[in-house]
Amino acid sequence: MTGSSGKAFRRICLGAVSTLALALALTACGGTDGDDSSDARPLTKATLVLDYLPNGVHAGIYRAIAAGYYDERGIDLKVITPTSTADTLRLIESGKADFGLADGIDIATQIDAGRNAKGIMAITLRPSGGLITLADEGIETPANLDGETVGVTGVPSDEAVFETIVNDAGGDPASSEVVTIGFNGIQALQAGRVSAFTGYVPADATAIEATGQQTRSFLFDEYGGVSYPGLMAFSTESHIAEDPDLMAAFVEGTKAGYRDALRNPDRAVAALAEAGNGIEEPLALATFEAYEPLFGGAGEFGIFEESRLAELSGFLVDYDLIGKPIRPERLATNEFADPEAG
Repeated sequence: MTGSSGKAFRRICLGAVSTLALALALTACGGTDGDDSSDARPLTKATLVLDYLPNGVHAGIYRAIAAGYYDERGIDLKVITPTSTADTLRLIESGKADFGLADGIDIATQIDAGRNAKGIMAITLRPSGGLITLADEGIETPANLDGETVGVTGVPSDEAVFETIVNDAGGDPASSEVVTIGFNGIQALQAGRVSAFTGYVPADATAIEATGQQTRSFLFDEYGGVSYPGLMAFSTESHIAEDPDLMAAFVEGTKAGYRDALRNPDRAVAALAEAGNGIEEPLALATFEAYEPLFGGAGEFGIFEESRLAELSGFLVDYDLIGKPIRPERLATNEFADPEAG
């Protein structure tokens, strides 16, 4: 699900990093030159492009960096903030970055368009997308949105998510006025321009509640939608084939960081804040805790379920978001996340 984000979580038009500046940054930190110091093992330089501005869902990555989990596995990892989701996908496809984070729907639509993307681990096992409204709007169920104004970003999957949720609740999505509001869902809701919007529930609802307003949310996979991996780490089929050791090291380091984060969220969020991302620690911690149910248990974290990938593909076909089903093994691999795989 591609949804709306607030000031702290906006994926599009961030403005802080231009596409040109991002490309230059990637050039500067790319390559495979190691540390030449005599008392250190050479490290492979690699880049990770996030899906949007750093926030609580990324705490495990920043904990892994702070704890040296990537260094221990031979990776000098640089984390880059994109100017848009399209940047993340384009930079991985062009080989200017090694890893990216994106929603499972974004990965699937890229593959359908003939791109080389492929998931290498699941950050969240469930989607975080859904409909968000204010508690005092009187929207007790998605069916109450009949005749109301609902905001979407303009990404095609948003309307599919909206329709699925309202239909499941017994409402009539055709009776609602759907308006495109870009990535300003929080502002539009608080200003009263919409009664609800499609967004990332753990991020957006948490950001609203931090301002003192109570929210009510309807998660996609709790209202008729498929339960697919909402946030995936990915690379390209060619890069995976050329450097499986790098893939394995990245996944192992990332899993170690998230294990730490789940055991000690405060420490992980502190690492996120100390990285100089301008994040307010209390909000980042609240966001991480809101995402926690989506990570799965310790034994599940990072692993793709083939049935869920197949359900995602079927949903996208049903809504004409992709042309034909994508085989689970083409969409993602458990070769690196699951010690039993391979």
